[in-house]
Amino acid sequence: MVLLGETLPDFSCETSTGPIPSFHKWIGDSWAMLCSHPADFTPVCTTELGRLSQLMPEFEKRDVKVLAVSCNDVASHREWIPDINSYASTDVGYPIIADPTRTLAKALGMIPASGGPVDTKGMAMTVRAVFIIGPDKKLKLSLLYPASTGRNFTEIIRVIDSLQVTATQSLATPSDWMQGEYAS
Repeated sequence: MVLLGETLPDFSCETSTGPIPSFHKWIGDSWAMLCSHPADFTPVCTTELGRLSQLMPEFEKRDVKVLAVSCNDVASHREWIPDINSYASTDVGYPIIADPTRTLAKALGMIPASGGPVDTKGMAMTVRAVFIIGPDKKLKLSLLYPASTGRNFTEIIRVIDSLQVTATQSLATPSDWMQGEYAS
């Protein structure tokens, strides 16, 4: 498990949009958000990835590259994307990592200790993790949600705004702070 301020390990992966030979090179000088979801074709995951796709212009404005991950394979991701697009009236363009062996999920602490959902093979599925990684490849934010609770991506964008402001200025943002408001 990676702690705040530590460098996220570099990794290669297969995704719905093709291979990523190096996560660090893929990020480049941008920020990145890596988020996991328990399984393809599930109702909550479909709403989340659809909402994420709808909000892509907001992530792009902030120079944040988006990458999702689940324990399904690339073929499953590619089959599922049309369902997400139909549900959310969107066009998913960000990559979804295939991690059927749970290698990445285990390395990043995305598997619950016990009691979480399992797939048809009895293997644990991921929790709903969110990792924000800075251009320096260091972990800036880590959120873990249980599989039963969908994420609020509008709040995650607010947090990214705070992280980006405080990365370049010696400031702290108060509760419910929004971009453009006073920070001390």
